[in-house]
Amino acid sequence: MGKEGQNLGVQLLTRKSYHVSKPQKTAAWGKRRAWICKQLRIVGFVFGLLGSFFLLDSVMLTLVHHISFRNGNLGSKLRKIKDGGSRYDIDQKNTGKLMYERLINLASTALAKNDLQQDPFAQWKEHYEQASSWKPCADKSSSAVHEENVMNGTGFIQVSANGGLNQQRVAVCNAVAVAAMLNASLVLPKFLYSNVWKDKSQFGNIYQEDYFINLLKDDVRIVKELPLHLQSLDLESIGSQISDMDINKESKPIYFSEVIHPLLLRNGVVHFLGFGNRLAFDPIPAKLQKLRCKCNFHAFKFVPKIQMMGSLLIKRIRKYNFRVSELDKQLLGNNMPSSLLVGDNISGKSLKYLALHMRFEMDMVAYSVCDFGGREKERRELQAYREIHFPALVMRMKENGSLSPAELRKLGRCPLTPEEAALMLSALGFKPKTYIYLAGSDIYGGRSRMLPFATLYPNLVTKEDLLTPSELAPFRNFSSQLAALDFIACAAADVFAMTDSGSQLSSLVTGFRIYHGGGRAPTLRPNKKRFAKILSDNGTLEWIEFEERVRKMIEENHRVQVRRRGRSIYRQPRSPECMCKISEPSPALL
Repeated sequence: MGKEGQNLGVQLLTRKSYHVSKPQKTAAWGKRRAWICKQLRIVGFVFGLLGSFFLLDSVMLTLVHHISFRNGNLGSKLRKIKDGGSRYDIDQKNTGKLMYERLINLASTALAKNDLQQDPFAQWKEHYEQASSWKPCADKSSSAVHEENVMNGTGFIQVSANGGLNQQRVAVCNAVAVAAMLNASLVLPKFLYSNVWKDKSQFGNIYQEDYFINLLKDDVRIVKELPLHLQSLDLESIGSQISDMDINKESKPIYFSEVIHPLLLRNGVVHFLGFGNRLAFDPIPAKLQKLRCKCNFHAFKFVPKIQMMGSLLIKRIRKYNFRVSELDKQLLGNNMPSSLLVGDNISGKSLKYLALHMRFEMDMVAYSVCDFGGREKERRELQAYREIHFPALVMRMKENGSLSPAELRKLGRCPLTPEEAALMLSALGFKPKTYIYLAGSDIYGGRSRMLPFATLYPNLVTKEDLLTPSELAPFRNFSSQLAALDFIACAAADVFAMTDSGSQLSSLVTGFRIYHGGGRAPTLRPNKKRFAKILSDNGTLEWIEFEERVRKMIEENHRVQVRRRGRSIYRQPRSPECMCKISEPSPALL
């Protein structure tokens, strides 16, 4: 066979091989395809099974959360408050950061179980026999100012008070005492505009001017304006303008007699710019201490506009206005609410309520330099706020360093968070249905930060919840006037609680309730240092022990105490210069 024949044979064999392998390859591909489909069906089945499992788990989790809410546990959907709800109703998507999740869950369980236990409003009453033995008497003038001294006074004192409503109130009372001390006439106080408070309100927009002047006329002469010949003076250039930088905090009377008195005699007028806490509480002559009390507890009467809105606020908090206390009379004057049925309260009885001043605004949180569990984002945000609003603090931190957040917390220098406030009230036995009025500005962190509190205590309301936008419209952009409404609601409460005893509102409300409360106006005040120690053991504490330690802390601050030397007469008026002590309470009051 030739070479060409061999080539032809190879080609024929190749073609034959091709025609034989093609069907075989097709069959193999079909088997492989069937195997792949089978594997995909198995994978799909597995994923479907897993999906069904996760769906069932989600349904069960939702059911557990629903049941947990009915038993008071965290993570529940808040029920709406009757009469319109609260701005702190929580969105389920806003979970927030919990610092004490274990204790919060223990509190929730304990509150659900203890719903039938003793009424905390009865449990935390003042020690009546001791408290009622102190009676208001600062308004009883021991002697009138001699007309000769008034006519031949040393000059005029002006004061432009700074800060918010309550800081201004303290500055005015101190200025009244200094004017009487130096036998000077006081010009009706003015209020400085603050970039923090942003309120242009003046004295007459908040307090009744004529009432203030007339009530104090036997103790100090008060005029509405400087005489014309003094109005044109450049007080700064003649050395008669005294700022807070020029006076030491809590200066003694000798400073005013040796430094301010000669200025009055030389220039006829001295202007105190700021004057926050610039007069010491001790040593002060008894008659001047009494005058400070008379000013703070008797001379300040809110203007009718504030009294009427405060009356409406109290009416809506209590829902029925049957009782009228001495506190109501002092706060509302002739604008006290009538006994009208409100809303769905058909019992005919006033609802008891707890007022809480939760001092957790952005400025205080930033100034504290504490950590509140918000991690790096929170730290950056607070540092940026400090650099804008507290540059001096930032400079001190850079130059001298600062204590760590953990050390600050141990020392009790950190404001209580809403979560910590909720734990305190829970330990004191206040039930989930307790009606709570929340005073103060916007809480730092908003709804997310309020989650633990509003979950445990859903009956939480603010003035913004209880008053309509049109009712609040005249007070918008006037933070001091809004603060006056909070003052009224807190002072008139069945129980007043605070998270920071150093705040001016809490301090002045406490003193007002002691002075005018007749032994029936309890105030609950935590010791932040001790509370921080209790909370530091949160990982191991059982609820019963936590409850006992918190109650002991509050009980020690709940005692009836006489003012100690150097302490604020405005917060602790139980003092011979301010209140009168009787041996036994009047039988008519028992």
